[in-house]
Amino acid sequence: MTPKMSKTAKICAFIAGILTLVSACTDHTDGSASFDELLVQPPYAALTDSIKKEPQRDELYFRRAIRLNADKLTEPALADFRKAWSLKKNEQYALGAGSLLLESKPAEALVFLKEAVSMLPESLLLNLTLARSYDALGKTEEALQTCNRILDKNPEQVDVLKMKADLLGKKGSPGEALSILEKAYSLTPYDVELNYILALKYAESKNPQVLQLCDSLSKADSLGTHAEPYYYKGIYYSNINDNARALSFFDAAVKHDYYFLDGYIEKGALLFELKKYKEALDVFNLALTISPKFADTYYWIAKCQQALGQRKEAKLNYQRAFGLDQHFTAAKDSADKL
Repeated sequence: MTPKMSKTAKICAFIAGILTLVSACTDHTDGSASFDELLVQPPYAALTDSIKKEPQRDELYFRRAIRLNADKLTEPALADFRKAWSLKKNEQYALGAGSLLLESKPAEALVFLKEAVSMLPESLLLNLTLARSYDALGKTEEALQTCNRILDKNPEQVDVLKMKADLLGKKGSPGEALSILEKAYSLTPYDVELNYILALKYAESKNPQVLQLCDSLSKADSLGTHAEPYYYKGIYYSNINDNARALSFFDAAVKHDYYFLDGYIEKGALLFELKKYKEALDVFNLALTISPKFADTYYWIAKCQQALGQRKEAKLNYQRAFGLDQHFTAAKDSADKL
């Protein structure tokens, strides 16, 4: 019962200001068909006029790219980032183009970023983005090699250590991943995201150190609004088969945050394993009221219904789960079998 958590490493503060405007967005508008008409309209017109007067000024294209991407106009923004890069090999320009490509064209991003790194080999941020592009293409070993090259020169880069740990987990080396996270924690024990990642790894590996770490996280939560410390304890106790404590901590998690969906899913899944199908179904139906578009909820509802002999209802909910997540092949297979 591995919870769904985002473990993507943060990029350091320098890049954050730039790439906030280059973040993933599923509804980006494709403005490629009307670039010329678009760029002479406000708020881009002034920059476009300046570019016409001084077409070799790289920073003008960069400024327009930032504005375009803030307005979710990905294609013209990418064109401007690339134009700025063609005029001057500036790290910020390459990061802008590489990050946009990474979101929509990872294979093209890899080609671009390899070229950019060859031009600016000392750029920590470009190398890190290159590692992310390898990861996006499932090239785990290449991503690890890139992280190692960064760490050879910058051994205390915590963001890179976190990414390396994630990659080691994907490679099937959880013990090594945990050691890397512990090293990162020794460097920045105040990194809350890192605390959460480490706590989850401890819980998954049945390591009792999760209890002390979660206690410290709970004490630091003066408002008592964070569910995660209780949730990780629940995972730990579930993994060592102390089911009563596991259920009590999953309850504590959702008590601290009513909308903490993973808490409901893990509690319901544990009840299902205990063959308490009706109780599990009640938990999943409650989760459905919190997030009616979460595929896992429908999948677990279907499993409970199937266990209770409600085959028709179960098939429908398996199909709903697959309809919400086309990669959820387990749901489709279960529906087909019914």
